[in-house]
Amino acid sequence: MGRRRRQYAVPNVEQSMKQFKAQVMKNEGYAVDPTRPDDVKYEVAKELGVPLQPSGNGELTTEEAGHIGGKIGGSMVKEMIRMAQERLANNQQKQ
Repeated sequence: MGRRRRQYAVPNVEQSMKQFKAQVMKNEGYAVDPTRPDDVKYEVAKELGVPLQPSGNGELTTEEAGHIGGKIGGSMVKEMIRMAQERLANNQQKQ
């Protein structure tokens, strides 16, 4: 099975999203290579006790894979919500 290709709603945002992911996960205390932010999944998996490998992960359960993605995605969503709330608050102060 091939790798899934993300399609963002906003064109040309891929590099910015990688930088955002790297910053969020760095803030969460993970060692992140800014040029390869997707590799943080291996550190998260190790922390969670999930045996994630660069290939051949057919033995992983959906639950195990979800724990890894949830930890990363959840942190990103929390930060996006914080940023949106901050912008809303700033807009209300300007009015």
